[in-house]
Amino acid sequence: MRLDFLSIPISRCIPQRAKTIESIRQIAEPPLSEESPFFIEQLGGNGSYWCYQRLFGVEELPVANDLEVQAGKVVSVSRSETHSFSKQPVGAIRLIAGLGVEGDAHMGRTVKHRSRVAQNPNQPNHRQVHLIHSELFDELRNAGFHVEPGQMGENITTRGIDILGLPTGAKLTIGESAVIEITGLRNPCSQIDRFQSGLLKEVLDQDENGNLIRKAGIMGVVLSGGEVRVNDPIQVVLPPEPFRSLERV
Repeated sequence: MRLDFLSIPISRCIPQRAKTIESIRQIAEPPLSEESPFFIEQLGGNGSYWCYQRLFGVEELPVANDLEVQAGKVVSVSRSETHSFSKQPVGAIRLIAGLGVEGDAHMGRTVKHRSRVAQNPNQPNHRQVHLIHSELFDELRNAGFHVEPGQMGENITTRGIDILGLPTGAKLTIGESAVIEITGLRNPCSQIDRFQSGLLKEVLDQDENGNLIRKAGIMGVVLSGGEVRVNDPIQVVLPPEPFRSLERV
């Protein structure tokens, strides 16, 4: 039997006015009664929250959080047959399960990035697909840089999803059949400064504890193949708890 329980837009509640249990109770849809106690907790350092509610004697029922309810879209797709820094935007790309983007230099079961090949060419390829959020380009534009989709080497440019806040193992379903599992963060390197001087420091940051924040996108592997086109919808599927924050891969 399905239990209909709390559905709160956590990302809107917490940062703004919902600082107390009572304020969350008032914002909740449907409204929460005194007989529906609940609690919130922060999800591992990325600013997202889980909300739990106890109903009918069942404890800690997870409610969709702001990561999983995100609905984004593809704004551009790109590929390159060579190891060029930038990739050429195209009308569509085809993802191949276990390999990556058809016709792209980084497609394969083992590592294709040249620095990784030099270390050990037999390593599994956890960087089959590179995704960047287009919101980063907005941020860079405000800092005086002009970056277009594909120019930073990504295969898929997204909008509407906090991809940097996703946990390791999250899945993105794109279009009709493609599924990408997120493996980690892109590690920005000096090639970015060769593309545009000063850009590297703009895609790196520090949190309040001095930990490095990498903003140049995420990497993933293809679980299910299919064609990906501009304006295709993107949905997030979270892995089982406990979540692990993304690390460089």
